[in-house]
Amino acid sequence: MSGLRTGYTTGTCAAAAAKAAVSLLCRGTAPTEVEISLPDGSRAKFPVLHCRHVGDAFEAAIRKDAGDDPDVTDKATVIATIEFIEGSEVLFTAGEGVGTVTKSGLSLPPGEPAINPVPRQMIRSAIREVTDRGVRVTISVPGGRELAERTFNPRLGVVGGISIIGTSGRVRPFSSSALRDALKCSLDVAAANGVRMPVLVPGNIGERAARKNFRLAAEQVIQVSNQWGFMLELTAQRDFPRFMIVGHPGKLAKLIEGHWDTHSSQSPSAVPIVARLAETTLSRPMPECATVEGVFESLSAEEQRRLADALASAVRSSIAQRLSQRREIAVVLINLTGKILGQCGDMTPWQ
Repeated sequence: MSGLRTGYTTGTCAAAAAKAAVSLLCRGTAPTEVEISLPDGSRAKFPVLHCRHVGDAFEAAIRKDAGDDPDVTDKATVIATIEFIEGSEVLFTAGEGVGTVTKSGLSLPPGEPAINPVPRQMIRSAIREVTDRGVRVTISVPGGRELAERTFNPRLGVVGGISIIGTSGRVRPFSSSALRDALKCSLDVAAANGVRMPVLVPGNIGERAARKNFRLAAEQVIQVSNQWGFMLELTAQRDFPRFMIVGHPGKLAKLIEGHWDTHSSQSPSAVPIVARLAETTLSRPMPECATVEGVFESLSAEEQRRLADALASAVRSSIAQRLSQRREIAVVLINLTGKILGQCGDMTPWQ
């Protein structure tokens, strides 16, 4: 992306550290480098900061390199401590600097260590490259409690440290000019390959949902990141008669109130927007929720559909007003698993 270095997520570092620690546990030799698989099937190698025997367990550390992204966890040390347990499961524990979930509405239930689903799968896969035995893995990030104060974790009900996150395993550098150049190129490529009806998504979750639920060409799905104002204007300048947006309401609901850069540093939380529309749509007050997922989980299935349809309609109206020209727009809202919550507009051209 315009010469900027990509980096790796805390989840990737945790998986690499876990593999190094379990390698020492099972093979008796401390590796100086480990290779793991990323969610897209590619593999990456990481130097091991340290790998040693600690009490009855074995630990290894990886230093996070976020590339050229100004990530608060860049250069943090991610430590995995491994010990055998009965059975064949991989159990997860939050160590120093890793948070614990205390509220509903996140991708993990209350009481669980804040090690997100994709990192958990990466850690399991890395361990299973070495052993099939049951293990307990404790992930720690020294200084993580302080780093978490610079994130949304305190407001989300994740206490005690950072979350171990990542959906692709990689960190893409955030640079507005570089990102916009890449987004412009993606539209150019789509147009050059005959795409007439692009699908705009915030990121990986939206792309996976779009490809799961609709029939789409390779170049048809374009990740917008947080640059919605820029990207919508650019799309309107192209000869696209219609386009569709697929994403989570935690991002897309921000567009209703004109927050066209949806990065958390540039826009407020979508929770109040969603909660207000829920109260209007359902004619009753909403319980206090930390996340948009939490708002939806407090509703019945029918109420979820009504709210999501109303949100999709409001998003569509806001976009149409901003573009002030006729474009056929469809909006599809999904949850974190990619299931369609609600929609507005004609989806048949993509089905």
